[in-house]
Amino acid sequence: MAKESSEVKSLWRRYIEFPVIYKILIALILGAIVGAIVGKPIAVIKPIGDLFIRLLKMIVMPIVLASLVVGAASIHPARLGRVGVKIMIYYIITSAFAVCFGLLMANLFKPGLGLALQGPEKTIQAAPPSAIDVLLNIVPKNPFAALVQGQVLPTIFFAIILGIAISYLMHSENERLRKSGTTLFEFFDGFAEAMYKIVRGVLEYAPYGVFALIAVVVGEQGPGVLGPLGKVVAAVYIGLALQIFIVYGLVLKIFGFNIIKFIAKIKEAMVTAFVTRSSSGTLPVTMRVAEEQVGVDRGIYSFTLPLGATINMDGTALYQGVCAMFIAFAIGQPLSITQQLMVVLTAVLASIGTAGVPSAGLIMLAMVLESVGLPIEPGTAVAVAYGMIAGIDAILDMGRTMVNVTGDLVGTTIVAKTEKALDMSKWQ
Repeated sequence: MAKESSEVKSLWRRYIEFPVIYKILIALILGAIVGAIVGKPIAVIKPIGDLFIRLLKMIVMPIVLASLVVGAASIHPARLGRVGVKIMIYYIITSAFAVCFGLLMANLFKPGLGLALQGPEKTIQAAPPSAIDVLLNIVPKNPFAALVQGQVLPTIFFAIILGIAISYLMHSENERLRKSGTTLFEFFDGFAEAMYKIVRGVLEYAPYGVFALIAVVVGEQGPGVLGPLGKVVAAVYIGLALQIFIVYGLVLKIFGFNIIKFIAKIKEAMVTAFVTRSSSGTLPVTMRVAEEQVGVDRGIYSFTLPLGATINMDGTALYQGVCAMFIAFAIGQPLSITQQLMVVLTAVLASIGTAGVPSAGLIMLAMVLESVGLPIEPGTAVAVAYGMIAGIDAILDMGRTMVNVTGDLVGTTIVAKTEKALDMSKWQ
């Protein structure tokens, strides 16, 4: 009996020590196979995947608050300003390139051309956000309410302000203020470390959640899902590949990094983002990869990554370009150059106010369509085309979320290097 118990413990130890990334990949493959074989009845295991998403969401807001406070407080106020400016410039420029790639792919593939859609469809009503609304909504009326309600942008704003205040206290010449600042910093630092321990436990459940998520998507969509929408999927995924290997590859090369080696280091975060379809949900994994694999200092990534998970939506921005063009072609009203430029501007602006949660891109798409004069109204052809995109959104969401997270890590890495906050021994 003792021998059997020892063998069980040995197997369990080997299972725990087996890298999570490989367990997730195995679950991904098995989930796709089982989903294809079983079909729609596989939906019975959906709660297993839902539990994984809930676990990730459970830890997101505490991590955003604790890590951003620690990140902002860890950097001298003067340096924090430099980091913020650098990462914001990077996020805006790469998002603009992403939308342009999306429009380029759409003009080449012309998805939806000749469909001549018509008919009713239930729709989502959305108005494009004004610059004033976006800026005002960043400042919370009640930071505790924002935290409870899962409002990421207001929480990020409050956490950064609080972190900066703590940083000033710790650098104060007044001993009492300096001691108070240090006490607050140690509290949030301990809080963050406790959350990272919880993250490791959640990740051990990840393979089971991934299996269920993939199996349900494949089972419900079926192999024929790519039929008339095949060009949309191809255009989006080719555009996403171009964003990774051309835009990110060029940026990394300028700063002395190789894109292939970089992808090898961050593959765990990329795979997690692909299957969870949530930039915010993947944040705990992204942070761990940034520190352990890439070598980014915590003072940098704890500031740039939560910010990127909310406002840096390169993959989502690219998706907007392709899908807006698909809908325009499908209803027989191709977008003019002026309208395509409006897509670029609206997509970049909307990405700032779009939270990194699954399928947020659908709401963003409604905003983009409104901006180019294609409002989604019940019973219109636009509504039918929008409904078709919604039907395959899960498939598109996987790829665009992976690119969102990859972009966050690229920006964080180059900013860390310029700030001499990157452990270059990990790149030898």
